[in-house]
This record gives sequence, C-alpha cells and structure tokens, in this order.
Amino acid sequence: MKTKYIVSACAFSALTLNSCVDLDTFPEDKIITSDQKEEVAENDPSKAEAGVNAVFTQFSSYASIITESERHNDIGYPGLMLFMDSNGADFVSDDNGYNWMGNSLTFDDRIFTAYECRMMWGVMYNQIYAANNVVTSVGENPDDPTLQFYLAQALATRAFNYWVLAQNYQFNYTSHKSSPCVPIITEQNAATVSTEGCTRSTVEEVYMQIMNDINKAIGFLENSTIKRRDKRYIDFAVAYGLRARINLTMGNWSDAAKDAENAINNTSATPYTINELKRPAFDTSTDNAWMWGILIAESDRVVTTGICNFPSHMGSLNYGYAWYSGGRQINKELYKSIPETDVRKGWWLNEDVASPNLNEEEKELVEYYFGPYTQVKFAPYNDELETSTNACDIPLMRVEEMYLIKAEGEAMSGNVTGAKATLESFLRDYRDPEYTCKASSPEAMQEEIYRQRRIELWGEGMNWFDVMRLNKGVDRRGAGYPNASSVFNIQPGDPILLWRIPEKEIQANPALSNEDNNEAVPVPSPVPDIE
Repeated sequence: MKTKYIVSACAFSALTLNSCVDLDTFPEDKIITSDQKEEVAENDPSKAEAGVNAVFTQFSSYASIITESERHNDIGYPGLMLFMDSNGADFVSDDNGYNWMGNSLTFDDRIFTAYECRMMWGVMYNQIYAANNVVTSVGENPDDPTLQFYLAQALATRAFNYWVLAQNYQFNYTSHKSSPCVPIITEQNAATVSTEGCTRSTVEEVYMQIMNDINKAIGFLENSTIKRRDKRYIDFAVAYGLRARINLTMGNWSDAAKDAENAINNTSATPYTINELKRPAFDTSTDNAWMWGILIAESDRVVTTGICNFPSHMGSLNYGYAWYSGGRQINKELYKSIPETDVRKGWWLNEDVASPNLNEEEKELVEYYFGPYTQVKFAPYNDELETSTNACDIPLMRVEEMYLIKAEGEAMSGNVTGAKATLESFLRDYRDPEYTCKASSPEAMQEEIYRQRRIELWGEGMNWFDVMRLNKGVDRRGAGYPNASSVFNIQPGDPILLWRIPEKEIQANPALSNEDNNEAVPVPSPVPDIE
C-alpha cells in the first residue's frame, strides 16, 4: 500500500490518498513515469481497473481528511451529502452534542478553519486526484475497449466532482459565468501544481471542463460492449443522467430534457412502485430504481466503526448517532403539502408519530426515540431493525430524478403541455394516483417540479444544488427547527451560502492568497420563527 502526499491545495490540501493498488508503483514499489504507466495499462488492463476502483473507494473513505480521534463525520462523499442537506431548510435536526452536522445547521462550516470546510474541499479533490491518475495511466484516447471504459469512468466521475464543487464555491452558472469558482486540476497540469499552485478558474471555465469530460465519457460509453460489474460504475445511461444534471444547472433546458430522456431510454432502471414504497427502502443498490450508487461492504472501515457512517447519522431504524441526536425531520410545511394519497407521505412520521409504512415493532422503536416528521424513508441494513451493522448502500442517482429533469427541461424550453404530461404520468403511475398538476406557465411548472424534487430526493444530498441553481436562499421559518438558533431567513445571493476555501489550502497553494477566497462574513443571525 502506498500513501500519496500532495502539498498543494489544488491536489488535495496536503491530504492523503490511500489505495491498495495504484499505477504509480510497480510491485517492487519503484516509481514509474507516465509513459510507463500507459504501457502497464495497455499490457495489463487490470492495473487500470485497480485505479478505477480507487476512484470509487474514495467516495466512502473514512477519516481521509480529519483524523479519526477528531471527527466522526469524515465519511467521504456521504458526509458532504449530510452537510449540504443540513445547510438547507428541508433537513431539520436538533443542534445537540450528538448531531455531528451541527456546524452545517448554523453555517459555522463556512469558517475556513472548520473541519467541515476542510472536508468539503479535501474529499472532492481526493476524488479528482484519483480520477486524474486513471486518465494519466490509460492515456487520452486508448484503442483498447476495456481501457476506453475505464477512462470513461474517470472522466465522468471527474465531471461529477467539479459539478459538485462549482455549486458550492460560486453562485449559479447563468448569472456568474465570469466569477471565480475553483482551481481546475487535470492530468495536464497536475505535475506542476505542487510547486506552482493553481488559481481559481471562472465558473464558465469550470463548466467547460465539466462538459468536455462528460462528453468524452459518453462518446466512449456509447458503443461500448463492456458491461459494468455493479452500480458503482458509470454506464451509458448514468453518463447521460450526469449530463442531464449539468445541462439543467447551466439552464440548457432542451438539452437537459433530451439527456434525461436518453437516460430513461437507455437504462434498465424503473421507478420504485407504489407498493415497493409502502415499506422503508433506499438501502441497497440492487433496487431496480437505482442507476448509480456508493456500494458499501460490511468489511469497509466506515462500517466497522459502528457509528461513523451515513446510516448512523441518518437512520431511524438502525443503531447509531441518530437515536441520540433526535434524527432527521422533514420541513413540516413541505410535509403538509404532500397529499394523503401520495405514498411518499409515509416516508416521515406524522404529527402523531406514526407512519402507515411501519409494522408494530418499528412503530414502537420510533415512538421511543423520535418525534413528528422524522424520516422512516431509509431502511436499515438487510431490513434488520436496530442493527449496528450499518452497511447500507447510498444512492447517487435514481431514475426518478430523470423524469423530473425531463419535465423541468420541457417546461423551461416552452413545452408546458409536454412537461405537465411527463410530470403527471410519472406521479400518477408511481407516487400518487390522484395527482393533477395545476401549473400553467413555465415558471409555475418549475416551482412545482422543485417542490416534487424536494420531496422525492429528500435526504439524498440533492436539495442544495437546487437551492443554488434556482437562487432560492434558505428560509427556515415555520419548518419546525427545534432550536431557535437555527431559524434563519437567508436571502438569495448572501455570501454565507458559499463555502470558503480552507485556510490550509490558502497556505499551501502558492497561487492563492486570502484575497482570492470567498468573502468571510459572520454566520447568519437567527430570526423569529413563525407557526
């Protein structure tokens, strides 16, 4: 095993990247050149596969940024999902000693010395670094179909990582194209970054890189005969789904709709049925609705820790921090907007701490630990109530999202009638047989689809991207936050919404100074709540 240390922030803020097999060493641990890497990959594609596996391992790497003794929320990308959801207004929780997302509730995670600040930056650039290693190892245009498949994995994953970063470090694409975003590190400049550093590229430049990567990935996957081993890997449909997200974020409405439709048409995934959602779910990538996910094994370190994992912080039906932190609740006003005929109403406890989705044993457990509006959407591992083996897979893309992207893209490109048909067909078939869309304009359609996204994708780390791309702000009044100190009404465009580059990166990167960082502003002041 080899540990990599990159001093520059652009190549992960002096953080470490561990992988059991990588392409920087021969078995004798001798360093090899980039040209030699390509030769190794061509002669033995399994070496490239090891590099790709390292990319996906990073998604659930434990304590890769902060030491184990310091924090119990350094759990890879799922930790960032919890941070981003906690920043919003739909992911309600109690700011107490057992809630490791408390800094994200109060926006103290924006302080550039905060652990969360370091994790947001470090996790994403760790993943980019691992992807860059694969691109370097196989070359930019390999002839071998297997290597083309592996290259597509790296390019698509890198596009995803920069898409996430872009929406956390700058406001939306349509209004801030020339604003500073994040440094772009690829195989082209990685060798010089540690000595020369790297400046922030503009939002437009970052999206050019994102689109270039995903377009290349789609090109390699379009005619590929290589079948992915499992849903950690990105197939043709997932790549289209990623580009649908990217186009949606950029306001390329018709392209977003087309890509979403292509994703639907090229995947074997089908939405969860109404009957399937009458029980807690969303715990395994084998569910047919999943297109892409983080696969977790019982032997993974995030699992063997017992309590340092996504289900521990999130779950209501398994053992973990959530039993003591009070769990996660939905914004009560959003909950009230869900009709009784919608099966998703049962994803949360009602005012009487009950859900039709629970059996008597489950009902007794949640009544003991939790209050109204707490989530019971996510099932425990192997459906074992109170389990301490928190090895649930974590969704990164479900096919349901594609229907919502398609509808929004159609509406905003002027096809309101088509958008209504798409939305109504999806919801009536899979969520609420009595649903009728009352919106009659593109803007009203977009708002209704945003509400549906808030419900459908709740707890899956997606809401923050909508807040930023739609310029929504964060209004928590009336949402049911138990702490008055967490009730904010943050206006769209407030600098506090942007993450700051961590201090360690500023110190390590010769091309960045304090003046290059996002603005340091006080954490928001609480406002009076409303009933």
